[in-house]
Amino acid sequence: MILLPAIDLIGGKVVRLTRGDYARATVYGDDPLAAALSFRDAGAEHLHVVDLEGARDGGRPNEAVIRRLIAESGLSVEVGGGVRDREAAEAYLSAGAARVILGTAAAENADLVRELCEEFGERIAVGADARDGVIATRGWTETSGEDLFSFCRRMESLGVGTLICTDISKDGVLSGTNVELYRKLTGALDANVIASGGVSSLDDVRALMSAGVFGAILGRALYTGALSLKEAVKTVKE
Repeated sequence: MILLPAIDLIGGKVVRLTRGDYARATVYGDDPLAAALSFRDAGAEHLHVVDLEGARDGGRPNEAVIRRLIAESGLSVEVGGGVRDREAAEAYLSAGAARVILGTAAAENADLVRELCEEFGERIAVGADARDGVIATRGWTETSGEDLFSFCRRMESLGVGTLICTDISKDGVLSGTNVELYRKLTGALDANVIASGGVSSLDDVRALMSAGVFGAILGRALYTGALSLKEAVKTVKE
């Protein structure tokens, strides 16, 4: 299992939302690169970066910051938030992103997903973010009406090999992760499943390992000190 510490961006700052609520954003730092380097120093090899303004409004307002993270962090960086067309995907991939994550675009434009998967293969991932089992879009401010499992199977049929799945109810509240959901997703899908939302302890990390997920995204717990990245990396390697 790979670990992906997360950097979410608003106005170039490192922030975390509570259950995706933009009105409940906590700023954890003004220097995203410093955060990324601290993760690298703790043993991380991967980084999950989301442009929250892009996710909500479209566009790439934090692109310059993200390009710097890709170029200077020394980490394998996956990027999401505002990747709604070929131009955005190609911009980040050409900058050296390991993966780009389609969210709203995946829910609304199956042809784009298929075309990008055919061209870029494993470098295209999809964010499957669910509120009450239903896919949420546009920075989690809207819902698509599509069931999480049917959405994931549809994405697989389009060629998607990696799905980043978030239980929004667990995100940013340090209440533990929805291990049973990720176990079911892993059993139902051939694609790699990356678990996101609520990973807040070494027990959560171990539980996700036993559930067979491909990766786990670590967010607020790292910033509050509830979870030591160094210990999480050690746990996974052991």
